[in-house]
Amino acid sequence: MLAYITWNIDPEIFRLGPLSVRYYGIMWALAFYVGYIIFNRFVKREQLPEGFLDSLTMYMVVGTVIGARLGHCLFYEPEYYLSNPLEILKIWHGGLASHGAAIGILIALYLFARKYKVPIIYVIDRVVITVAIGGTFIRLGNLMNSEIYGVETTLPWGFIFVRNGEVLPKHPTQLYEVLSYLAIFFILYWLYTRANGKLRNGFIFGIFLILLFGARFLIEYVKEPQVEFEKHMMLNMGQWLSVPFIIAGIVFLIYSYLKPTVFEPNFQKKK
Repeated sequence: MLAYITWNIDPEIFRLGPLSVRYYGIMWALAFYVGYIIFNRFVKREQLPEGFLDSLTMYMVVGTVIGARLGHCLFYEPEYYLSNPLEILKIWHGGLASHGAAIGILIALYLFARKYKVPIIYVIDRVVITVAIGGTFIRLGNLMNSEIYGVETTLPWGFIFVRNGEVLPKHPTQLYEVLSYLAIFFILYWLYTRANGKLRNGFIFGIFLILLFGARFLIEYVKEPQVEFEKHMMLNMGQWLSVPFIIAGIVFLIYSYLKPTVFEPNFQKKK
């Protein structure tokens, strides 16, 4: 007898007139909130200046949302969105890409690092720890939306996503990513605390890129294609986009060992 889990959760928690409160939005909010709490520990440990974290959070929010939205529009459905550019602004219709979010975050952190006159790698090494736990919440949001799941499976933890009209169990790839990102968070946080905040520049970032995008690359093998053209590709779009990040992680890891610099900043805002 086939064992499976029937998944039929309403993604909307409640509605007040035109305002809809959904699990996905709550999970995004939790991602930033929990990340803020964790980074605040870094602020206290390293005695960073007042206003540092609030400013960083604003840069991160803007970079993440814009990057994730543009990533989906340009990587997965460029023909449609370039023909209908105003649709890009309708973020409430759905469509966010984690690879685009990664690029958006990097650009935002570059601008932030310039403001505080500090090497961008110093900030990135700490931010990626919170990004890992943030990814955990966001993938839980995808699960509540019954989206971004996998191919058919006979495993006992297969999910039948009723709201999408599925009748056969599928791999709950959202949960695979949740567990992966949670494990990555604990590994990175342990490495940070073990070093007592005095990290070799690029070390945490390199580990993060290899582990996160390595996990993403492997999980994509059991994930349903997000768009039609992926069905005819040797590797899907998510895998092709993961490869450069994995290579970059290896480069940063090698760099951190060849040039084990520990930057101790004297933060000052740019005039």
